[in-house]
Amino acid sequence: MASPSMSAYTVLMIAAWYFSNIGVILLNKYLLSVWGFKFPIFLTACHMVACLSLSFAVRASGIAPRQALKSRRHLVKVAVLAVVFVASVVGGNVSLRFIPVSFNQAIGATTPFFTALLSLFIMRQKETGEVYVTLLPIVLGIVLASRAEPSFHLTGFVACVSATFSRALKSVLQGLLLTNDAEKLDSLNLLLYMSPVALGVLVAATSAMEPEAFGVFLENCAESPHFFFVLGLNCVLAFSVNLTNFLVTKCTSPLTLQVLGNAKGAVAVVVSILLFKNPVSGMGMLGYSITIMGVVAYSEAKKRSKEKMKRREDLELTRRDGEGKGSAERGALLERSGGV
Repeated sequence: MASPSMSAYTVLMIAAWYFSNIGVILLNKYLLSVWGFKFPIFLTACHMVACLSLSFAVRASGIAPRQALKSRRHLVKVAVLAVVFVASVVGGNVSLRFIPVSFNQAIGATTPFFTALLSLFIMRQKETGEVYVTLLPIVLGIVLASRAEPSFHLTGFVACVSATFSRALKSVLQGLLLTNDAEKLDSLNLLLYMSPVALGVLVAATSAMEPEAFGVFLENCAESPHFFFVLGLNCVLAFSVNLTNFLVTKCTSPLTLQVLGNAKGAVAVVVSILLFKNPVSGMGMLGYSITIMGVVAYSEAKKRSKEKMKRREDLELTRRDGEGKGSAERGALLERSGGV
């Protein structure tokens, strides 16, 4: 009887993860573009306030294990990740002011392209030829989608590409900086420690670049309780993305989450077109489809590459064990011969 229960729980967590991811994107678009609250940095700061407070609450509840920062060096590493994290989230929110969710998701799907390049240049980590070949349709698709996008806006495009690059950079830096097993943090604990640094950066950036944001926020709240409700829900969903990410990974695997992420982008595109009715072109949808197929091919190629590397490591380990046993046997034989 436990198995169906666990299965139902897993499905529920995946559904919650989808709802949180797509919901926060759509509400960001609604607030920044439809409602006209044109303060993406302030909006991101609101997200961080929710993430900081709710992370403490969830960790106190025992849902996530307590993980501590080990040293000042560990703190610096997390702070670096927090700054890159801010750049990725703000860039994504800025882009939603100017371009449709569908185009935003199409550009975001190119993350593997930037991840592969950054891994090569920063970590000197080479992929197989098959992996690099799969990057071609990812880039080709987004070029086609960009050329055919009816609502193309240069500022939104640059902001979204910057956000995608920053997302890939955070992933690579996380693998580079938090390599020690003692320093590795799960997604919720990492969010908890990144949030204060991110919030400090965002408050400073809001004061310098969006000084009128807080006043407009108060005016909107006073004039429309609906605005406060939508913003509050948006902030809760921003945290829920990280919570459900942690729970889905816990009851499935990172690979499953990656596959779900590929499908999530396509679902978000369809839902956003239905809701916001932004114009799309056949060539644009073809380009996005090519990019998604490239991302799927990339995931499969990476999976095969890791499996091949693991088999190679296992064979090497077996060979060394065999050599070690052979040496021990020869030593014992020589010892017995010497004794006679």
